[in-house]
Amino acid sequence: MIDLGEDPLKLDRQVCFALSVASRSVIAIYRPLLEPYGLTHPQYLVMLALWEQSPRSVKELGAALRHEPATLSPLLKRLEALGYLTRSRSRSDERRLTVELTGTGRALRAEAEKIPYKVVETLGMEVAELEALHGVLSRVIAATA
Repeated sequence: MIDLGEDPLKLDRQVCFALSVASRSVIAIYRPLLEPYGLTHPQYLVMLALWEQSPRSVKELGAALRHEPATLSPLLKRLEALGYLTRSRSRSDERRLTVELTGTGRALRAEAEKIPYKVVETLGMEVAELEALHGVLSRVIAATA
């Protein structure tokens, strides 16, 4: 059995607590950086996925983001209202909804490229530390998938 120390239920020793607080803290850094573009953090994640590959089906987008289509729908509607993407039904399969960046959505990428650098600067951590953290978090995600 793994020894968790004197009190296995002590709040500040819980991985879930550390992840929760760290997640909220990092997302808070993004808020003022995304605000000029009218984006929330979840919408920014959608845009990141679409900058990697567009067009994409809602199903493909959901898989990439690990979201259910019902969770994506309001995000996509808002991004469409902002003029960053379009949604359309496939001609070959009416059940398939395709999402594609508009010219405005593609152009936003150039501005968004500045965001990761500002986040790293705000965190005050070395890139190597953040890469190591990303590696550990990726292992946690893989273990729970």
